[in-house]
Amino acid sequence: MPKAKVYKNFINGEWVESGSEETFENRNPADKRDLIGLFQRSNQDDVNAAVEAAKNAFESWRLYPAPRRAEILFRVAEILLKKKEEFARDMTREMGKVLKEARGDVQEAIDMTYYMAGEGRRQFGQTTPSELPSKFMMSVRMPLGVCALITPWNFPMAIPSWKLMPALILGNTVVFKPATDTPLSAYNLVKACEEGGLPRGVLNFVTGTGSEVGTPLMTHKDVKLVSFTGSTAVGKAVAEATASSFKHTNLEMGGKNAILVMDDAKIDLAVEGAIWGGFGTTGQRCTAASRVIVHKKVIKEFTQKFVARARALKVGDGRDPKTEMGPSINEGQLETVMKYVEVGKKEDEARLLTGGRRLTKGEYAHGNFHEPTIFGDVHPEMRIAQEEIFGPVVAVIQTGSLEEGIKIINETAYGLSASIYTQDINRAFVAMRDVYTGIFYVNASTIGAEVHLPFGGTKQTGNGHREAGQAALDVFSEWKVLYIDYSGKLQKAQIDVE
Repeated sequence: MPKAKVYKNFINGEWVESGSEETFENRNPADKRDLIGLFQRSNQDDVNAAVEAAKNAFESWRLYPAPRRAEILFRVAEILLKKKEEFARDMTREMGKVLKEARGDVQEAIDMTYYMAGEGRRQFGQTTPSELPSKFMMSVRMPLGVCALITPWNFPMAIPSWKLMPALILGNTVVFKPATDTPLSAYNLVKACEEGGLPRGVLNFVTGTGSEVGTPLMTHKDVKLVSFTGSTAVGKAVAEATASSFKHTNLEMGGKNAILVMDDAKIDLAVEGAIWGGFGTTGQRCTAASRVIVHKKVIKEFTQKFVARARALKVGDGRDPKTEMGPSINEGQLETVMKYVEVGKKEDEARLLTGGRRLTKGEYAHGNFHEPTIFGDVHPEMRIAQEEIFGPVVAVIQTGSLEEGIKIINETAYGLSASIYTQDINRAFVAMRDVYTGIFYVNASTIGAEVHLPFGGTKQTGNGHREAGQAALDVFSEWKVLYIDYSGKLQKAQIDVE
């Protein structure tokens, strides 16, 4: 076997080894015999060095004209576009998602980078007339300083771009810690930024575990913002870690998303939406449709077609063009899926309609594969209908009306994404109004967000912020209001108004 490539951290414009002198393996979840590379198992000293580099670079980067920052981001987007296929193949190999999906992941990073490059000339504030004579007022954005970005493995290039590009265009500097399961895609993104011409220290890249890198990073006194995407449990720990120092904290966490299929829906279209929502990315999306709520008049037809379509899905290595669903990211996540399958089997009245087993023979022998799994006769309060599984498991729930279906959607701890399939415009608008989620679709699945609109959810899905679009600018900047009095005398605002 050829010797595995060793990848380094990127600190202050240099590719360096960790002071720990230790590395960790990055392996292909479709074939764990395939060692992709060795990455630095970094420690607090590495974090300190990265934060110091970012802190020092901030003073010059914040004064760098925003249109010039935009030119760098534009070049980065061009590099990503040129290397899209290479980066997508790397992503499928280390994360497992189907190659078409990996191309989409890279494309989303391209889109976000182009979009935020445009914001180099559009960081608009407000001007408004004063209530006093000879006085001018306006607001402007200020960068925060050093931003810590802690990102997940399921979208290893798209999600980092949602955080990195707005942070950079606003004049912040960054320390980026990727998920330990997908450091190669993060490395590729950082290399593109380096090639695009980012100055030294503006972007720093440190790999390692959450305890050894993430915790020291989020508690570092010089870090002004922590932007985290991951599970709600870890997000809570991030919020607690940052609360005492009043750091800005942007949390994007879990979801228990639902598709509502009404009795007038185009059933075949709804089935395709449920397949894509439930089993795309092996169900490993915060926006995955893990619940399908179906009107009682069509539930039999829908369920029969849904189960047949799920059984026909080709599971395998994402690099195979015939594959429709890849592996779970790691053994731990696969075990979580299997645990919830057993929970579902024991829930009163719930019926396992298809799937439910780990795949271990033949081409599956060395990977983390599980069958697409559907439970029927699920009640809304069951654990498989309430808890995020993050795998290829879907619960089918019956409803007797639009109002009941909306109530079922809303009665979870999460509020990220939902959708309705109906041909009745009135029903669609009622659902758009009454479903309490940050994202809602009509006659489409629960996944498919675009970069120029806000992304995020309600309740335990997040802490009120939104990523992407104009909303991202508010995460990575502070507002400053400026009052310029040229009257030549002291004016006391409301006191002087009669």
